Amino acid sequence: MKILVVGGVAGGMSAAARARRRNENAEIVVFERGDHPSFANCGLPYYVSGEIDDESSLLVQTPESLKSALDIDVRVRHEVVGVDPTAQTVQVTHDGTTSEWTYDALILSPGALAVRPPLPGIDSPRVQTLRTVGDAARMRTEVEAGATRAVVLGAGFIGLEAAEGLRMQGLAVDVVELAPHVLPPLETEQAALIQAELREMGIALHTGVAATAIESGADADTVVLADGTRIDADIVVLSVGVRPDTAVFEAAGVACERGAMIVDGHGRTNLDRIWAVGDATVSTDSVTGLRRPVALAGPANRAGRLVADHIIDPESARPIPQPVGTSIVRVGSLTAAMTGANRAALDQSGIDYRTVHLHPGSHAGYFPGAEQIHLVMHLRADDGLILGAQAVGSDGADKRIDVLATAIRNRMTGPDLIDLDLAYAPPYGSAKDPVNMAGMISENVVSGALELWYADQYNENESEHLILDVRGPDEQDADPVPGALCIPHTQVRERLTEIREAADGRPIRVLCASGVRSYLAYRVLRADGLPAANLSGGLLTLRAYQAG
Repeated sequence: MKILVVGGVAGGMSAAARARRRNENAEIVVFERGDHPSFANCGLPYYVSGEIDDESSLLVQTPESLKSALDIDVRVRHEVVGVDPTAQTVQVTHDGTTSEWTYDALILSPGALAVRPPLPGIDSPRVQTLRTVGDAARMRTEVEAGATRAVVLGAGFIGLEAAEGLRMQGLAVDVVELAPHVLPPLETEQAALIQAELREMGIALHTGVAATAIESGADADTVVLADGTRIDADIVVLSVGVRPDTAVFEAAGVACERGAMIVDGHGRTNLDRIWAVGDATVSTDSVTGLRRPVALAGPANRAGRLVADHIIDPESARPIPQPVGTSIVRVGSLTAAMTGANRAALDQSGIDYRTVHLHPGSHAGYFPGAEQIHLVMHLRADDGLILGAQAVGSDGADKRIDVLATAIRNRMTGPDLIDLDLAYAPPYGSAKDPVNMAGMISENVVSGALELWYADQYNENESEHLILDVRGPDEQDADPVPGALCIPHTQVRERLTEIREAADGRPIRVLCASGVRSYLAYRVLRADGLPAANLSGGLLTLRAYQAG
């Protein structure tokens, strides 16, 4: 059997390595257009920042090591420029010459290309991407040569990692994002926390605005924004998105959807003996059913392994799982992690859902060093099925999202989280872990024992409901809520008559700092027959939402 693989890195090299482990006699050839078949592309920003000092540390495998360990023929700087699915051949260029190769199985893992918007000046040599080891090395060289100013276009994962890395090297950094806030997949109230951290780091943010031109100068470029802002830069990082690199394969007849290759549950394309994996394929979201490419290393690695299994032994091969989309990024002292669907995806798919917010500690509060985690979780309205979650914090956000990603994969409901037996010792967690706490709140919501109201409803609630602030007087003085009736939660029982008269038949909307004390007050109000709802996540969530 002769297996050709187009593209290395995550999907392609995982497929090639798995195929060798399953079949010692197969001839396996990998064609990689770039210089490196297997490198840590997620580590590139940390080489720019100087945290990874040695460029060679980014090289996971080399052609020599792959040949020695796995007897895989890896050919770098070889570009596949054509496919003939009838003859089962590919055309490959290298050093100006073209050769033809036959295959029994062809695996396409071309990845994605950085989107280059049609901006005047986009071809300036100061405009760079951060997709390859060469990109990172060039950027690091320019930093070490004395660059002092950088503009990052795009505030997604790579954009923010690049901005952080350049800032750590002492550069003045501006980030430009067309969306209303950085990290667009984050909910508004979560993104506001990241934006505050970026500003604390000294990074200037320009959100809700587009770049309209890049003007080249002798000493620097100038990035011009739609609002008239002009920003000088020695380095311009282009990170506004990616698109599947599939033109060659679509021309050969591979069926595509908005540029991404369509595959079945085993990675097969519409053409016989051709499979595809990674960023250039369409995935069906396991939560919403929406179809889109998923540019994440984990799903690409898993798909590569399973495609190889299907090629070697189709009868026993497991199908490729639909992605949950779990991702994480460090921004300064904070971590932002997410899994499953966000509000935008749920709204787009028409799923009826409820959201819970909580702000627990990363570990037991009595043990030094506990940090707050800001956790959001979406539940299907009718049965509480977990649809998505996000966590932002300086400690513990990662492991909570990993637990919730596992819960989503296993189709658990919010109330199911109550029963998870999670590791506890004071330095690591609490007897009621934040995940368990999310489950307890979910059970109250699903059962109808808790009615919530949300930050985006504040303005309408302000006029149509009585806002009851149950924080202490000092908190109320420090951060007043206009128009609210202020009664500490410990006094609610004895002042029910006052609350009833102030409400005058209107529903009551209760709030406190995080939603805990207001829940206690809510229970008292409901026991007395008063219509009430509790602000999800309290003022911590409300103020973050308003800031976002």
